[in-house]
Amino acid sequence: MNNYLKGFIVFIIALVALLYVLKITAPDPKFNLATFEETPLQSGILPTADGWTLAQTVVANGSVRTLLVTNFDADSVSAIDLKSVGGAESTNPFEVFASFTEQELAGLVNDESLSQSFAFSALVSVAGNADRHLAIGTNFPEHAEEAQSDSVFNFPKFGVATPARTSVDWIEGGLLDYEVELCLRFDRPIQSLEDFDAASKGFFLCGDFTERATLLRLIDTDNLDSGTGFSDGKSGPGFFPSGALLVIPHDWQSFITNERMTTAMNGEPRQDARGGEMIYDFRALTSKVLSDMDKPRFLFKDDYVKLAPSNQIDQDMILMSGTSEGVIFTTPTRADFINALFTYIRNGAMFEEASLYDTAIESFLGSEYKSGHFMQPGDQIEFNSSSLGNIVVDVE
Repeated sequence: MNNYLKGFIVFIIALVALLYVLKITAPDPKFNLATFEETPLQSGILPTADGWTLAQTVVANGSVRTLLVTNFDADSVSAIDLKSVGGAESTNPFEVFASFTEQELAGLVNDESLSQSFAFSALVSVAGNADRHLAIGTNFPEHAEEAQSDSVFNFPKFGVATPARTSVDWIEGGLLDYEVELCLRFDRPIQSLEDFDAASKGFFLCGDFTERATLLRLIDTDNLDSGTGFSDGKSGPGFFPSGALLVIPHDWQSFITNERMTTAMNGEPRQDARGGEMIYDFRALTSKVLSDMDKPRFLFKDDYVKLAPSNQIDQDMILMSGTSEGVIFTTPTRADFINALFTYIRNGAMFEEASLYDTAIESFLGSEYKSGHFMQPGDQIEFNSSSLGNIVVDVE
């Protein structure tokens, strides 16, 4: 064996050894670390001086009743059935709410004899029954950093909202992730910022689950604004749990700025943020989505669709805030890249049609699935907030 060949073999051995050392010494995060406020979250009803809190339930005859909430705890709400005191006959909470003056509502709240107790499990979603909504990506600075995104983007989310006490199915081979968000619905269709300013605005707590394997197989990493992968990854059944409390604040900007939302997984804190941290507030988000409705540029189920089919925010569509830092998904580490390279070489993929990128994605997804640190059957996710109640989701 000549010296050149010996030198090459030594070089290869040294290179493999170096890569192995770099691999085993690489960090292996199980989720993104978040910052948390020192003061524990205190949940309670929004004072009537700042706004009104509504909920909805289904009574014995199957009709939906809108409730004026006066108090709540972990298991139930104290509320007034607005139909029983002259409210409009409607399933739309805004229409029922609009049938009372501010003075009349204040009078109802002060009459303790009108209040009844309703279990949280008896309350329905305040998001309505629409199956298409406006989702937002990387609208909180720290989450944008952990996702390596340099822009706020939007995409359509499909699926009917589930209630505040619900479950989501675990997906074999999938990577199920959580996000806590603030959500907004309007009392009218929105075609302009003038409509936004004139509309009554109802806010509620919501979750946004993601199947990360689907998203990563489809995502365009060079153009997140395309939304490719996001609609498919975030539109599974049960992927849109929503709160039971709808708050109509007197000053929406002040309310959102101060509203705090958190996530806990099996009791362990994972996310903690306030609406004031949003890069785009809800008015700016409205302007952004209204300017992006002309072309069917969003991929969903192998077809390109518009952000909104009617080129407006329909009355039953929900506008979401985006989420803060602390989700499970972390970008690939040094070890993941080295694993992908070894897999690419070991499988002889360079002699086949598979690209190094495709090999890297599948290698990464396989490693993440095997680690078991994404949501698993038996896990419980709790989203909580200052004045929008909470959501409890069991993974089944």
